[in-house]
Amino acid sequence: MHLPANGMQAGSFLRLSLSMQPPPMNTQNIAIPFKRFLLVEGCPADWKDFDLYLFRDEHIAFYAGQSQLAFARVWEHLLSGFKGHSIVGRFIWVNWPQSMSFTIELLSSQSGQFGVGNDLSASERLLIQRWSPCFNVSQNSQPTSLPATYLPPNAPYRRRRSLNALIHEAERAVKAEDAKLWLQSMER
Repeated sequence: MHLPANGMQAGSFLRLSLSMQPPPMNTQNIAIPFKRFLLVEGCPADWKDFDLYLFRDEHIAFYAGQSQLAFARVWEHLLSGFKGHSIVGRFIWVNWPQSMSFTIELLSSQSGQFGVGNDLSASERLLIQRWSPCFNVSQNSQPTSLPATYLPPNAPYRRRRSLNALIHEAERAVKAEDAKLWLQSMER
């Protein structure tokens, strides 16, 4: 699967380049802001064992799923969302730019938090039961209602743009956020 490049220019700020390094793997999970996830080119070696994924904000989960390579499956959802073939992917793009602040969480079904050994399906079921994501219908007896602050996935796009344009917008947001944090650290 070909994953999109992030369009980084050779002269980009060093601190931006450093901030775009994927966080080191925790044997339990990795949680990364969506805008930073978009800037990770290719699946980092430390992330290849993650086989569960969660789309969420700071309060609720939107979707949980499983895949042999969670990183690639998240990208499949995102790319399919443009065509309306993934409800969570479409939801992400319909709610752009607010969705830049969402979190992508990658997890390992073999971590102790699930306690089911190598059973990927059982781990996914536990993840869905724990979070009750809005868009998981299967194995979810009480999906969380979508908060009114978000547009539903069937809403028209507010800002229909190419993936590259959205990635560049995410890059600018990350750059601004990093500059703000850097300035704040200098004031201390």
